[in-house]
Amino acid sequence: MALIACGAIAQPCARIVESRGWSVDVHPLPPLLHNRPDLIAVEVEALALELRSRYPRVGVAYADCGTYGALDSVCARLGLPRLAGLHCYDVFAGPERLAQFFADQPGTYVLTDFLVRSFARTVVAELGLDRYPELRDTYFGNYTRVVWLAQEPDAELTYQADKAAALLGLPLTTIDVGTTGLERELAALVMQAGVTVD
Repeated sequence: MALIACGAIAQPCARIVESRGWSVDVHPLPPLLHNRPDLIAVEVEALALELRSRYPRVGVAYADCGTYGALDSVCARLGLPRLAGLHCYDVFAGPERLAQFFADQPGTYVLTDFLVRSFARTVVAELGLDRYPELRDTYFGNYTRVVWLAQEPDAELTYQADKAAALLGLPLTTIDVGTTGLERELAALVMQAGVTVD
């Protein structure tokens, strides 16, 4: 089976696949597609059509991710299972837990391990904050906190998360979610595609 994965979760997906011994090859798409969600469905479809010539089954390790149903249309047309949820935050923390974060504090900005590691590139540079730091308030003025959904926290990642929150001028809340949610949702996706899992 081929698994088309968002570049932001491709590495943990690959580690889970390897640890579980699944007959699955992970094919990542660029993580910066998250800054252009209108392109995700198009890129997934193109890669899926290419991979179908080499694999009997193809799955999609994306949630909706801001495509507003466009990815679901591609998956329905091509018969591809995808991860459940609106975004990877749902996959890591669970949709009910995440909804509670936003209910408690609507101005919540969410980070994952990938976003913490790549913050300077995927957020600061992509939004132009390195060149125009005054834009920070334009982009983040209505946020009240940062929630880091930590999958595999360590000292360096914790330092980077603190630094990211400080750059935004927001307090940081760290929630240790691990990779259990991702592993559970991947297992469901792989089984839906017809691959045996232990």
